[in-house]
Amino acid sequence: MSIDPTNPQPKYVQLRDLLLDHIADEGLGVDDPVPSERELGAGYGLSRMTVRQTIDMLVSEGRLYRVPGKGTFVARPKIAMSLELASYSADMRARGFEPGARELIRQVTPASGHTAHMLDIEPETLVHHIERLRTADDEPMAVERSNIPAGLVPGLEIFDLAERSLYEVLENEFDILLDAGEQTVEAGICDSADSRLLGLPAGSPVLVMQRRSFSKGQCVELALSTYRADRYQLHSRLDPRRHGD
Repeated sequence: MSIDPTNPQPKYVQLRDLLLDHIADEGLGVDDPVPSERELGAGYGLSRMTVRQTIDMLVSEGRLYRVPGKGTFVARPKIAMSLELASYSADMRARGFEPGARELIRQVTPASGHTAHMLDIEPETLVHHIERLRTADDEPMAVERSNIPAGLVPGLEIFDLAERSLYEVLENEFDILLDAGEQTVEAGICDSADSRLLGLPAGSPVLVMQRRSFSKGQCVELALSTYRADRYQLHSRLDPRRHGD
């Protein structure tokens, strides 16, 4: 395949597709090197600036990464963020990763006005506030902050949530099965505290998720989480249009 001068797509976009085809055709895996900018320019008759624009695009998409002085390499594929009500641990195992967690904060504290509003409880009601660093195959993926009304889960503090799924504990120890939820995801900028935990430069793009989880119509959990944008992408199935829509 070669660059088509009659194609209305810019040359750097054409090269992007050709380079992705090369990675697939050659069976290149994570951390395998891709051709240098000089090699790509010579091979496709493109300027160094055009080739660099292509590589910059693929790096920003999280498909490649650079190592100064060594070259450009295939990055780990992004994980599709679940848009279903599922535990992080179960979701990671279903994708072939070993989930992990490191507890950062565990405390029972009065709910702020915002937290109380989101949980449908009175302000100052005691809640379990739980912060954990979530990993996949020991790689930091997200910082999760969960708030659960303390009255629903007396004794939750005795359970080790570094070793067990929070949702599994709720179901098996407190007979609370989460059966509904609502979730919003938006772009954000990683602050200095989370950047150190996630191994990112401060100011890196992240996905900020807010989730409310329900059991039998009662809000059980308010979760506020920060996910690495370089390791996650959103994926959703689109239903067919109905006649007349």
